[in-house]
Amino acid sequence: MPSSMPYRQPYRQPSRQMSTDPRNELHPHVDHYIGIDVGTGSARACIMNDQGDIVGLASENIALWQPQTGYYEQSTTDIWRCICSSVRRAMDQHNINPSTIRGIGFDATCSLAVFSQDTDEPVTVTGPNFDNKDGHDRNVVLWLDHRPVEETAKINATDHNLLRYVGGKMSIEMEIPKVLWLKNNMPKELFDRCKFYDLTDALTHIATGSETRSFCSVVCKQGFVPVGVDGSVKGWQEDFLKDIGLEDLCEDNFKRMGGVDKVNGRYLTAGELVGTLNEKAAGEMGLPAGIAVGSGVIDAYAGWIGTVGAKVKLDEDTLDMDQPKNDVSQAFTRLAAVAGTSTCHLAMSREPVFVNGVWGPYRDVLLPEYWMAEGGQSATGELLKHVIETHPAFHEATSVAETYNTNIYDYLNEHLREMVETQGAPHVSWLGRHFFFYGDLFGNRSPVADANMKGSAIGLSSDKSLDGLAIYYYATMEFIALQTHQIVSAMNDAGHIISSIFMSGSQCQNDILMQLVAAACDMPVLIPRYVHAAVVHGAAMLGAKAASTDKDGNSEPLWDIMDRYSKPGKTVKPSTDKNLKNLLATKYKVFLEQCESQQRYRRDVDAAIEGWSTKN
Repeated sequence: MPSSMPYRQPYRQPSRQMSTDPRNELHPHVDHYIGIDVGTGSARACIMNDQGDIVGLASENIALWQPQTGYYEQSTTDIWRCICSSVRRAMDQHNINPSTIRGIGFDATCSLAVFSQDTDEPVTVTGPNFDNKDGHDRNVVLWLDHRPVEETAKINATDHNLLRYVGGKMSIEMEIPKVLWLKNNMPKELFDRCKFYDLTDALTHIATGSETRSFCSVVCKQGFVPVGVDGSVKGWQEDFLKDIGLEDLCEDNFKRMGGVDKVNGRYLTAGELVGTLNEKAAGEMGLPAGIAVGSGVIDAYAGWIGTVGAKVKLDEDTLDMDQPKNDVSQAFTRLAAVAGTSTCHLAMSREPVFVNGVWGPYRDVLLPEYWMAEGGQSATGELLKHVIETHPAFHEATSVAETYNTNIYDYLNEHLREMVETQGAPHVSWLGRHFFFYGDLFGNRSPVADANMKGSAIGLSSDKSLDGLAIYYYATMEFIALQTHQIVSAMNDAGHIISSIFMSGSQCQNDILMQLVAAACDMPVLIPRYVHAAVVHGAAMLGAKAASTDKDGNSEPLWDIMDRYSKPGKTVKPSTDKNLKNLLATKYKVFLEQCESQQRYRRDVDAAIEGWSTKN
């Protein structure tokens, strides 16, 4: 329900999956780096030592306001308070000497933060009055806010060339539609005083006072085309901004968006030195001033940093830290899949690769001169949750899971194994052989890029039992795996060379799902050591890069830092069972038919009723 009151998720004790390093107390000269990850629901801080081990971890939940349906707002004041609290607790709980902190790196959701040009104070984004009457400084339009529907349509109607670099259409979740909404709804005199940041850049601004922007933020979410790409001269596209009604932002060489690089602005690749921690921010964090602060990234991209640098020995079941140094070209074969509520798929290439329905290619956002592509599934964790919670046997399953002191997912996985044993089935996939579930209940991000896509099922029965729930749950995991195969195939068909998947996020703990992804894609899936902290671990590596900056402004390549600090986990190898391969190949054909036929049915029906019109 919409609410003007802040919503905070219930506090959960941070994971203790970390190293307890006695050197922290005995040898205060050991270097440490802080990673800060601001997600949708919480701010997390980790302390990484000079061996790449996480030796401190703490989090605090962020306030979220929903003034009406589809509107989601946060506050940089609140977010910063949560960051500082998390840093202090991570340091205090694990006896980290503040003088050993050498660098800080940030990642955050791709949300829009608004400040005053005159006072540098937060500007409220809550209409219709935009007056901050509640005193909460609600100056962040969250990434999942869907208020700028008309503005997004107007932007995409321009068919501007820059849209090539966002998969052909700008998403409502990107930031330029939100800026345009503010212009259309704010009093003119207030809008004219506003300056705009991606949330990550807002945090490095608060930490250092610098107006520096991250290429990751502006290129991926704000329509910035790096200089030299497709004839781009200033990065910001003046004709585009004028076409959509944001000509105001062109004034003073785009100063309100960050300016022009090396003219009145500064733009950096991931982890490059923004500046040093100022006195005010240092006092709030409980740290000494002067610590190096690196250019931040969007949270999913920190997941790429925290995973794909691991040394891989594919003929064994583990990742091996004793392997020779990775070459950066190995990154081109590794897809980072950051899987939580939704899943983001990130791949790097030496040259630009355009893939229908995949955002990018984006240059310079992580490593200079290299290109990133960003695919995704709109809902994966959320889809599993929805399917389970809407099934008639959900409450029974929850009760049984509680008696075993386990979560619903582990319980259902165990129930599937019991069904295999009871029925004498050759494999868990055999149980769902005649059930065909297509799960785009929340629309399709990649590769169809159609928000109107829906779900479908063939093989429904009247079964309301736990067995029926388990089969539906299995079919949902199978859908996630088959759609991952579809996305990887689309990327490889367009020119990528992906041959392995580096996972991070909560879904890594689901062994059946990971086995299905490996089998469906016919490639190994790599699980990081820090399953729940791969993203914030990546942010800490940004801090390490910033700290490596010498007096001439040169710093260690980020890939070398990733190679050194990434930690071993485990490998899930694709199945060699020919029958399973044949089954999943056949199910994939049906999956593709369900995907295509749904679109065809909609077109046929729309053509049949084109003479009708609605009253609204």
